[in-house]
Amino acid sequence: MTTRDGYADRRPSSPNSNGRHAVNLGTLLNAPDLGLELRVGTDVADRPITRVFTATLRDPRRFLTGGELVLSGMEWWPKPEDSDAFVAGLAQAGVTALGAGTAEAGGILPQHVVDACERHKLPLLVVPVHISFATISERVILGLAAERATPNLDRHRRLVAAVTSGGGLSALVGAGATEVGADCWVISAAGRVVEGTDELRDVPALVKHALRSERMPVVAGGFSVYATTTKQRPLGWFLVVAGDHRTWPTERQEVAAEFATLVELERSRLDEARRIENRAAQPLLRLVLSEQATPNEIQSRLSATELDGTEIVTVSASGTAASVLDDLLSAFDGPALVGTVDDEVFGLLGTPHPIAADLKDMVRTMQPALGRGGLVLGLGRCPDATGLRAAVLQARYARKLAERSPGRVAVMAGDEVASHLLLLAAVPDELRRSFRNQIIGPLSAYDETHKSELTRTLRVFLEHSGSWTQAAAELHVHVNTLRYRITRITELTGRDPGRFGDRVDLYLALADESEHRPP
Repeated sequence: MTTRDGYADRRPSSPNSNGRHAVNLGTLLNAPDLGLELRVGTDVADRPITRVFTATLRDPRRFLTGGELVLSGMEWWPKPEDSDAFVAGLAQAGVTALGAGTAEAGGILPQHVVDACERHKLPLLVVPVHISFATISERVILGLAAERATPNLDRHRRLVAAVTSGGGLSALVGAGATEVGADCWVISAAGRVVEGTDELRDVPALVKHALRSERMPVVAGGFSVYATTTKQRPLGWFLVVAGDHRTWPTERQEVAAEFATLVELERSRLDEARRIENRAAQPLLRLVLSEQATPNEIQSRLSATELDGTEIVTVSASGTAASVLDDLLSAFDGPALVGTVDDEVFGLLGTPHPIAADLKDMVRTMQPALGRGGLVLGLGRCPDATGLRAAVLQARYARKLAERSPGRVAVMAGDEVASHLLLLAAVPDELRRSFRNQIIGPLSAYDETHKSELTRTLRVFLEHSGSWTQAAAELHVHVNTLRYRITRITELTGRDPGRFGDRVDLYLALADESEHRPP
């Protein structure tokens, strides 16, 4: 069914007792404190909203079921063709409207966004710069909660009071546990307990069930696990309630479902706060990566953040992992910033404690949610601002080494890697490949043609620091045979393993060759 102006009419199945929906576009447009402007669409005020979704992907269709108010900033729409693809996908998914935030675009809404919405008959709301997505999400979620919670009105009011009192997630989980009558926890896809009323064991097993379940809630190990967020799966939070929801009365099931919805609201508030904090990350990181920046300039910029005066762990990831890395770092005590520079994401965490082992466990737990892209992280560390640039580069090169390891998921700390490998990782791939082929390419070709072991012989000889007897013993050959092989290696490579300079070249070429060897 369509309205007379051609806009799709999508109506959820459960209106309130008055036959009207508590949350629709008119509800938001008529709220003066929100200041939303309807830029595209007419006679659409009664279009119902089934949920709110903040789009952090170029194509979020797989997370949409229809009827959503989709909120998105300008980051995905730099060109007209990007706008058209994004808006076309939303229209295809049957969303109710698009709310465009302009904070990241200097308060300006590009005309090509307006044109795309008109072309695909998608209502467009403009979100003022001073209004956060969390504020709009709160209005929608609380309105939907009121619409759905009529049979449990008193319980609903107490849960909403916990949200609006400013007590945060801790107050909400405490109130939710009281209303549901059971211990409750909020856990992340990385296997961490974000908040809870008691100790919760074997969190990774619960996450595994949640990530692999097609329908939620799911029962696992005597707990009911609810999805609380519409975000991409690695960023998922889950509400865990002790007991089997299938045995509960209908009223109790509804309260638990409502509780999960309100957890999403608290999550959106936390995400909004983190987004604001992370605005300081990009200019700091660009300065750190600039070869012209002085230590004093870096210190001055760092002094404006909470990282000043702390030992800093640096993390490097690919350019698509900003939200995931931000969520991972939020699990640790200490201030954190995450920013994207060109096609790389960097995280800075102020902590004196090692985090590599914990990060590996968290990434391993969320692996089923990562999809084909996977997640590879490199870590560095510095005691203060004077070593920040070196630590950021150390994290970058550790990540580049980790990307060569088998598997889609890896975490590698710079202090776990030999320094010469970090130096090799800093060299461009083409130059490193040329160096490797020039030095040991003839050996590899000779071994392949003659089924010999000159490359292995050279590696063993160097690993034993040029000791003839030790190398011969490991190779199970006579010393004279080893001497013949080394002579042949010298002839093929033009480098004598007995000379220190040549030995360094051969060692580095072999080290790089081993990093590129197929698993």
